[in-house]
Amino acid sequence: MNLQFPTVIVNFKTYLESTGKKGLDLAKQAERASKETGICIVVVPQFVDLTKVAETVEIPVFAQHIDPIKPGSCTGYILVDSVKAAGAVGTLINHSEKQLKLSDIDCIIDLAHEHGLTSCVCANNPSVSAAVATMKPDIISIEPPELIGSGISVSKAKPEIVTDTIKLVRKVDPKMTILCGAGISTAEDVALALKLGTCGVLVASGVVKAKNPYSVLCSFAEAIRK
Repeated sequence: MNLQFPTVIVNFKTYLESTGKKGLDLAKQAERASKETGICIVVVPQFVDLTKVAETVEIPVFAQHIDPIKPGSCTGYILVDSVKAAGAVGTLINHSEKQLKLSDIDCIIDLAHEHGLTSCVCANNPSVSAAVATMKPDIISIEPPELIGSGISVSKAKPEIVTDTIKLVRKVDPKMTILCGAGISTAEDVALALKLGTCGVLVASGVVKAKNPYSVLCSFAEAIRK
């Protein structure tokens, strides 16, 4: 379950196609595609499915979010200890659908590192990405929110956002791992993202809502291999 790059991270969000048994089946398809292509594929299931998915598949499993809290009286929050215990090896942070203050992002990155979890912080533009880089996450994923779920990839529609992000982040941390998200739905989108200088992609509906997620993931993996 080691995280390797280039990689494809699949965010299950809260789609019905990735809920309960369907979510477990999707994780199994991702595992099959990963093993057959040799490309690392990470799945990010819903919280109630996290333990079952982590117990079933032999690919990295991330949480969708954790909160900047310590154990105690925080009803309804997501505790880093529970995510770790459930079997997650990493977490998304600051997705555009779960945006946070910079101070909270910083706190969560520290909590993730303290518990041995990989931190993948989403950022909506190059300047925010650069600010996040100073906090030393493991991964930064650039995702313009207006393109998320649009089927129009940032690597194709706004490549300058990706290249500007890489340029600014590299000034802060030359070794930072950078991914590309928002609208990624074809192998061509993935190939373009890598050509621009990223280490992989963060995807959601392009895989989750596909008629054949396994086939789509294999095509993504093949684009990476080439």
